[in-house]
Amino acid sequence: MKLGKYSIGVGDRFTHQGKAQLRAVMKANEKGLHISPVWNKSNREHIYVGTEPADTRKEADEAVKALGFKGLYFVDADHINLNTVAKYVAVSDFFTLDVASFIGKESSKGEVDSFVSSCEKYLGQLQIPGMKEPLYVNKDLLLEIAGKFLAATQHASEIYAYLLKEKGEGNFITEVSMDEVESPQTPVELLFILKMLADKGVPVQTIAPKFTGRFNKGVDYVGDLDQFAKEFEEDVLVIDFAVKEFGLPEELKLSVHSGSDKFSIYPIMAEVIRKHDKGLHLKTAGTTWLEEVIGLAVAGGEGLELAKKIYENSYNRQEELCAPYADVIDIDGSKLPSVEEVNGWSGEKFANTLRHIPGHPDYNANFRQLIHVAYKVAAEMGSSYTSLLEKYADVIGSCVEENIYDRHLRRLFSI
Repeated sequence: MKLGKYSIGVGDRFTHQGKAQLRAVMKANEKGLHISPVWNKSNREHIYVGTEPADTRKEADEAVKALGFKGLYFVDADHINLNTVAKYVAVSDFFTLDVASFIGKESSKGEVDSFVSSCEKYLGQLQIPGMKEPLYVNKDLLLEIAGKFLAATQHASEIYAYLLKEKGEGNFITEVSMDEVESPQTPVELLFILKMLADKGVPVQTIAPKFTGRFNKGVDYVGDLDQFAKEFEEDVLVIDFAVKEFGLPEELKLSVHSGSDKFSIYPIMAEVIRKHDKGLHLKTAGTTWLEEVIGLAVAGGEGLELAKKIYENSYNRQEELCAPYADVIDIDGSKLPSVEEVNGWSGEKFANTLRHIPGHPDYNANFRQLIHVAYKVAAEMGSSYTSLLEKYADVIGSCVEENIYDRHLRRLFSI
């Protein structure tokens, strides 16, 4: 099973927007692209919302059937580990192996020494084709990399072995994720992480490293764009080298867990993958949930009333809602509007404050980040929330489709 050159992870907290998401992908594919949609939902999201992995599979299959989509599509067990993978086996064909929590955990001296010995041929100046400067590799660097990442790659191999036993070889896509950590992985670290995975027999098709800069939930990239461009291109070149050198799958590509809406880096990624003719996997995460709230506000009436109630509950529960996402949000509480102020807004004002259009006078990144992590509030509303998703399905679906196509796919693929 192969993922294909271009793919997009379309997260959907409440499994109501599958058709709208797929319409956006099909619209892009009509321009000559072949983008595979990947419906992804994490274990935490399932727990908060009260859904099961089978619900995500059902959403994807029904959307594909309803719209007559003929391309490849997948259902991702997002950010799973050995403790959570079992319930996804039957319904998923894409597995994001989240090994970030194992980075830095100790490996035995024998394992470290064995890895370092296997890398002797790379000591000194290592020239990666296409890279301006060589990588400098010495024993101390290899020991440091082994100390950081051997345990993480071992955990990936254990999850992969479990999946291999349960699903059979070639019946699923393997992604390895190391993005939800404080420190970015450098290109030379990525190279030897890939060697570890190859040594352990993990046929990784996408890898999600942590890049330099802030990838906060729901808002644009914060960091040095030139540094990101250099790092991203070097990672692409490292992957190309690793595929040939270590015998990894030829379709191996970078996976960018964008936290949604990293618009300023989209043109950079577009240029690099076009320049080197490489693939890309992009996860749009919570974009769809935000568009649901925007759609409710635009719809007015009960929809706007509920959107305001979501904000009120979020505002009053900031500490609780933000805690699980502390590393990937930056909210300045002093710049959040009061509940009383928001209650006086029109639907247009609410939508413009939440919708990610940089430069719009109403846009408030703090407001957007708080709503981004507040889907638990909507989940607790139960049918009060989901019934309005159905009542205002047309306007919400239009918001979802427009967002994915116009603000993501068009920017990323220059269409």
